[in-house]
Amino acid sequence: MAESDRSVVGSRPVTGSLVPRKDSRGTDVFRNDRGDCIVRSDLGCYLQTSDFLERGRNITIHRLHPSCQGGDHYVGSRQERNVYIIKGSSYRVVKDLTTDEGAKVYELHPRCCGGDHYGRVGWTFCIIFQDQGVIRWVTNLSTGQGEKDFVLHPDCRKGLYYFGIDQYLTLIRMDEKWGPHFYLYPDASKDKLDSFFSIHPDVLNFFPGGLALTKGVSTSSWECIKTLHNNSDSSITWSDKVSRKVGYAKQQISSIENSWSISAEISLQAGELTKLITQFQFSLNAEYGGKSVSTEQEDWNEAREEEESIQVTLEPEKNLYIWQYHLGLGQKPVLFCRDVQFTKENKPPNRIPLPPVP
Repeated sequence: MAESDRSVVGSRPVTGSLVPRKDSRGTDVFRNDRGDCIVRSDLGCYLQTSDFLERGRNITIHRLHPSCQGGDHYVGSRQERNVYIIKGSSYRVVKDLTTDEGAKVYELHPRCCGGDHYGRVGWTFCIIFQDQGVIRWVTNLSTGQGEKDFVLHPDCRKGLYYFGIDQYLTLIRMDEKWGPHFYLYPDASKDKLDSFFSIHPDVLNFFPGGLALTKGVSTSSWECIKTLHNNSDSSITWSDKVSRKVGYAKQQISSIENSWSISAEISLQAGELTKLITQFQFSLNAEYGGKSVSTEQEDWNEAREEEESIQVTLEPEKNLYIWQYHLGLGQKPVLFCRDVQFTKENKPPNRIPLPPVP
């Protein structure tokens, strides 16, 4: 009975993209007097850079106060310290997302409800009704005071996220050739782009779908970890231990935290935040560089070699192939799954051993 070397059969990568705000509830972007902020309510934290999205310097990850989690939209500006958290038909105003300092709650005016995006441009709020191609300006979300509606220019209808930078309406969108950029418009009703900037990779990593753009799209592979051959004319029972790697190859992507300062109030250990972001990336669909699978029940401890005892009976002149499944980002394996499958031909199993995302 002979044993062969390992081989890999993989899936073909697809192009990734940032996940738009509409498909990632609780994710939002704004610029205030402390710099640029990206909120990830699903992770219970937010990224704050004292610099800007394009520079990616002085990045700190902070905890979201429980009362500040679960918002539909997060709005801020450099004109004042307040952050506005919109949830359903009401909004919460706080001075600090970590402490919930100065919290006050108000009802939204009916004409200010149901927006796809919210932002603050100067002292004015903007409400984007993206499907309708309309932008509504108000000076007060409770009263709807100062309401003015304008038709969005077609180029301003393609944003994944919208926010304000001083007097500019700013939107993030994907460029087919150059990737994600943010664009500044002095007048969103006209084709009058002022300037645009790329987004630093250290900042992109925190966005939903960002890992696909910095590390590569999610890939999946069945790896043949052992091949058994029975070249005799009688059946043979083979009993031995098969060695395989199991767990999370932390070193492959933990480097993304090297440029982040994790605030002391966050109770996550080193590498835990990266793990959560990676799990989320695998759960995304192919459009955003994911695999649409849930990996929460897999072993996310540091990858290690393990042995499993296997006993099989092999018929005369037959082969048996033993496969293990793993997920990766780009060409680098990241998660080695526990499932082992057998085939009689040198073809990987035709099933995915991970549950689909609910």
